[in-house]
Amino acid sequence: MRCPRCQNEEKKYFYKSSKGWICRRCIQFRRQLVEEKITSHEIEEVKADAQEYILKYPLTPKQKEISYQCLQSLLVGKDVFIDALCGGGKTELVLQSISAYLKRRKRVVFAVARRQVVLDLYSRLKPIFKDAKVIAVCQGYTDDLVGDLILCTTHQLYRYPKTFDLVVLDEPDAFPYKGNIVLEGIVKTSCIGQMIYLTATPDKTIKRRIQQGELTHLKLYRRPHNYDLPVPQLIIAPIIFLFVILVQWIYEHNGKSVLIFVPTIKMAKVMHRLLSCLFQVDSCTSKTSDKDRIIQQFREKKIQCLIATTILERGVTIEGIDVCVFCADHRVFDEASLVQMSGRVGRSFKYPTGDCLFLSVSKSKLVDDCIKTCIKVNELGRM
Repeated sequence: MRCPRCQNEEKKYFYKSSKGWICRRCIQFRRQLVEEKITSHEIEEVKADAQEYILKYPLTPKQKEISYQCLQSLLVGKDVFIDALCGGGKTELVLQSISAYLKRRKRVVFAVARRQVVLDLYSRLKPIFKDAKVIAVCQGYTDDLVGDLILCTTHQLYRYPKTFDLVVLDEPDAFPYKGNIVLEGIVKTSCIGQMIYLTATPDKTIKRRIQQGELTHLKLYRRPHNYDLPVPQLIIAPIIFLFVILVQWIYEHNGKSVLIFVPTIKMAKVMHRLLSCLFQVDSCTSKTSDKDRIIQQFREKKIQCLIATTILERGVTIEGIDVCVFCADHRVFDEASLVQMSGRVGRSFKYPTGDCLFLSVSKSKLVDDCIKTCIKVNELGRM
C-alpha cells in the first residue's frame, strides 16, 4: 500500500476503516483513503501578462548568470539547487524562472517552512509581480487559495495535490520541514514538474542528490552589495558574565536595533524580564500570539531589542540590525542555524555591515565550524 498524499508505505501507519484503508501518518491534514485517487487541485488558468516583473535594482553579473542557468536547467527537465550565502539574493535568482513559467501559463508555488517568512515574502513579491495575482496561504490567510503565484507554508501544500509545474522550496533544511517525511511527501505530491531548492545550508539529502547528479548545483558566495558575510565574534565565559557582557554590548550599540537569539522559550521569557528593566525590549517565540505586530514594530525601530528563538533565524529580513546569539553552544542550535542567525546581519545595500556576537558557556565545535564556514564563504566569494 502507498498513501497517495504523503507517499507513506509503512504498514504500521495504515488503518482499516469501514470506508477503506486510511493513512494515519498524514491524517492531521484530513482523512486520506488509500483507494481514493488524488486529482489535481481546481485552479484558474494563469492570466496573461502575469509574468511581468520589475526590480528596483539590477542583478549583479553573477546573479544574472545563475538566474539564466537555473532556467535552462528547468527547461530540460532537471531540478535545481541554488547554493547561495545568507543575504545573497536567493529570491531574486528565481524570478526569471518564475516569470518564464507564468508566461507559459504554468502554475507556480513558492513554498517555505514558516508562516512569518510567507508574509515577508508576500510583501516583497507582490509589488514585483504587479500584474499577477500574488497570494499568501498560511495560518490566518486561507480564505483565498487561487492565484497566479502562490506563496505558502509547506503545510498548506496539502491543499494543492498534483497542481504545480514549478515548486520553489525555500530552506528545505529548516524546521519544521527538515526531516519531516510527511511534509516531504506532500511537497512531492503537489509537484507535477520541476523543483528549485534554495538554501545557504544544504542538508545531507541535498548533498547526496547533488553527488548522484539529480540536481543542477549553482553557487553564489557573494552578496549583491559586495561586502563580506559578517564573521561572528566569540566570547566564552560563565553564564552570569555572559549576561553582563550582553548588557554592555547593547549599551555600546545604543540607537541601533539589536536581535538577540536564545535557545529556548523559557530563556526568552527570563531574558525579556531582565532586559526590560534597562532597554525597550520585546520577544518573539512560537508561543507569541502577536508575532506580526512585534516584528513590524521592530522593523519600524519602535523596539530597540528583540529577543527571539530560532523562529526568526531564516527568511525574515530586517534592515540595520546587529545580532547576538546567547548560549551559542546550546544543544538546540546546530551549525546551520548558527550560520543563518549570523546571516541576519548586513543584508541590505543601505546597511551592508554590522556586528554579530556569539556568547558561549563552553567551547563548541559547532560554533567553531560556523565561524570557519563564514570565513570560507568570504574567501570563495572573493575568488
